[in-house]
Amino acid sequence: MKVGFLVSSVSREAGGLFQSVRGLAKAVASTDANVCVFGIRDEQSAVDLQEWQPLSVQTFRPRLRVWGYSNQLAPAMLKADLDILSVHGLWKYCSVGSQRWHQQTGRPYVVHPHGMLDGWALQNARWKKRIAATLYEDQHLRGAACLRALSEPEARSIRAYGLRNPICVIPNGIDLPEVREDDAKTHSENRKTLLYLGRLHRKKNLGNLIRAWNKTFNSPGGNSDSWVLAIAGWDQGGYESELKRIAAGASVVFLGPRFGSEKSECYRRCDAFILPSLSEGLPMTVLEAWSYAKPVLMTPECNLPEGFPAKAAVQIGTTAEEIVTGLKELVEMSDDDRAAMGTRGHTLVATRFSWPRIGEQMRAVYEWMLAGGAPPETIRLD
Repeated sequence: MKVGFLVSSVSREAGGLFQSVRGLAKAVASTDANVCVFGIRDEQSAVDLQEWQPLSVQTFRPRLRVWGYSNQLAPAMLKADLDILSVHGLWKYCSVGSQRWHQQTGRPYVVHPHGMLDGWALQNARWKKRIAATLYEDQHLRGAACLRALSEPEARSIRAYGLRNPICVIPNGIDLPEVREDDAKTHSENRKTLLYLGRLHRKKNLGNLIRAWNKTFNSPGGNSDSWVLAIAGWDQGGYESELKRIAAGASVVFLGPRFGSEKSECYRRCDAFILPSLSEGLPMTVLEAWSYAKPVLMTPECNLPEGFPAKAAVQIGTTAEEIVTGLKELVEMSDDDRAAMGTRGHTLVATRFSWPRIGEQMRAVYEWMLAGGAPPETIRLD
């Protein structure tokens, strides 16, 4: 089986897709499939291509960067003689290129929306997405042999958008790092660290997180010497300057972008992780935090409901007041209780979110799309 993976960026500029698409491609390749990756070249591609080894990756110079257009993309996919195509993300030229490949080959493709059909995501830049939907994206989605949802909530969002295609529900996965004894040590001798890591984007709801943090620790009677909020990530649209204006006192620090070993060190040295998002597909950062045995605070909108009954995460709301409640719960836990929560998260990702298992599930879906027969257990037809 020859499988193509199509994504607008193969570098860190893709955000969470950099980890999730790369991980899935390698997992599928481990099932003896021949995997070819196609993407648009950007400033970080040359640096990050090594992370895809040993996969075959082709990148193409864009003629319209903001849309991810390259006239070389579709011809390269046709030349590769693929059996099936996996398309990651929506609203860019990759959707058009995928359709052109399908029209000329008659072969099937699966679309991975990665949370981009969630209600909040559809409202963000709504008019641009409505135009894209009318011009090409709706036709692209309807023509897919299968749509992949990362969770049952995302499957419901896909159905709410009006799509009736078969849906496979297969989550993202994670590679488990070695957990060391000194991972519980923090940045400071006297303070514990709550970490946020990811894009500095309004969807992540960091403004309300900082407001809640100020109310909890920087207001009269708050103990700003006990915890520090470390925000690691790259700015999008000038949001970082707004966040710095909201932050008060020295208990909120901005670390800037963190990748590779620097990112791993952030997870190792923090005491807990938080993701107060308004919308997610299935966030890699939460899986990463659990893989380092860290307790997590997250919203239901993160679409990892397994974390709550497993007692691997504290559920928070999206308002500042609701986040305050979660922060207080975290702070009032004993060190042993926080460690136990992190251990439960590590167990959860080891049993439910391992890449080898996910690679086999995706391979079974590809085989069903090509050969028919009884659908795999991950498929939803209704």
